Amino acid sequence: MLTKGDDYPLHQTPEPMALSGGNRNFYDRYFFNGYSPDGKIFFAAALGAYPQLDIMDAAFCVSIDGKQHNLRASKRMSSERLDLTVGPITITIVEPLQRLHLTVVGNDSAITADIRFTARHQPIEEPRFIRRDGPRLQMDYTRMTQNGDWSGTITVDGQDIDIANCRGTRDRSWGIRAIGAAESQPPPAGAFPQFWWLWTPLNFDQHACFFHSNDDGEGKAWNRRGVVDSIGGSTIEFEPGAIDLAYHSGSRRIRQVRLETGSGSLSITPRTGDAARTFYMSGLGYLHPVWGHGMDHGDLEVAHDVITLDPAPAIDMTTIHIQALSDSVLTVDGTEHRGIGVVEQLFIGPHATSGLTGLMDPAA
Repeated sequence: MLTKGDDYPLHQTPEPMALSGGNRNFYDRYFFNGYSPDGKIFFAAALGAYPQLDIMDAAFCVSIDGKQHNLRASKRMSSERLDLTVGPITITIVEPLQRLHLTVVGNDSAITADIRFTARHQPIEEPRFIRRDGPRLQMDYTRMTQNGDWSGTITVDGQDIDIANCRGTRDRSWGIRAIGAAESQPPPAGAFPQFWWLWTPLNFDQHACFFHSNDDGEGKAWNRRGVVDSIGGSTIEFEPGAIDLAYHSGSRRIRQVRLETGSGSLSITPRTGDAARTFYMSGLGYLHPVWGHGMDHGDLEVAHDVITLDPAPAIDMTTIHIQALSDSVLTVDGTEHRGIGVVEQLFIGPHATSGLTGLMDPAA
């Protein structure tokens, strides 16, 4: 089976591109977010290809005026992984690793868009993520992350929004993690379900900063790394032994994060009150009961919904995974730099060092 990808020098096996690999959980994914400095608009997009399921899906979401608009689409891709259009949503690679173009054409939702992402620095390769559930491989993937500037227009309910003052982050990840329909025979029951994930891509005028940590139930990191990138200058990697963090009482939402970077320190504070901007990752399909990544919706399906943003939502699988717009202070060699970014958080199960217990029990 030959596809467009076979005309590019990308092969690493004797098989055609459509047949390379064999794990049904292999995925290849784009993610983007963007936000205005005042937080009045927050938007995000994603597109995933699942070669062994022959499915590609995409989503585009906008959070504005107390509502999150979610547009989702899915198609059977006929093994054409280079056709990055799913329903009304298209991603175009204008210049690899530097410039990308996203469009959302007219559809039944209130959203259209014609926007461009321009990188502020070279992408950062995060450490390879490998995790097993007993003998079974649960995840094995690589991700690159990159901050950038946005331009163009998003239209919501007929209102044109110029996003020339917005910054944000994009990532690309590929490898193995759970996708599509649930396993027919999951691993034998053992450890209590647990996943603790913290990711903080941050934009400063002269720096880009990233920190992430995957911890086990005892609070021990199994994948943790940070990077401070001086725009146009040097890149410093760091791996702090401890994270000083606090939750909002009665929730699993982060109130503040502090850590040492090797060349200084980093403090991150999600916005609260009227300035709060919380984005539900379920809009992009994460943990969504119907639009989970790689689910089969037939030849082509497009759907949309609108969520009214609740400052204190019930804790469930659609609200537990969020990105919170945050203010940050980065100290490098004694000089303070102020910026903004997000704290992505997905905390399921216990985390002893920060005091979380149970499956979704809130912090004290």
